[in-house]
Amino acid sequence: MSHNEADTASKTATEKRQPRQSRLVKAAFNCERFGRFDITIRNVSETGIGGQAPHALLIGERVTVYLPGHAPMMGTVRWVVDRRFGVETDVKIEPGRLRTASGEQLVAADSSLEFQLFTPPEASTWRPGLTIATNLPGHFGRKR
Repeated sequence: MSHNEADTASKTATEKRQPRQSRLVKAAFNCERFGRFDITIRNVSETGIGGQAPHALLIGERVTVYLPGHAPMMGTVRWVVDRRFGVETDVKIEPGRLRTASGEQLVAADSSLEFQLFTPPEASTWRPGLTIATNLPGHFGRKR
């Protein structure tokens, strides 16, 4: 294979790959081996997602993908490195819709909570059967 043929082959593979958008989104998978489990998406394109799962997936494995703002869709695992993966989906993903859906779910910690100050409870430390001896030598306890 000449140098020009190598360039042509690599350009074709690069042209097939969709532009990726970096995201950090929680989603879920469902597969035959593990059932339904949560995943973390690291990047997304119109034809697939890349991320990390709690289980090691298998190349070629079929999964149902549950993305925020999208209907459940089927996909195929295309690459795996440890617990990181790449999945090609059967239907088109809308990355803008994914951003809007995940943004609507974020709630600032102080926006939904009402803060109140409480006084500590008044509790006696007296225990039955124990006496406070204040006249013993070397006793530096509290006097009644």
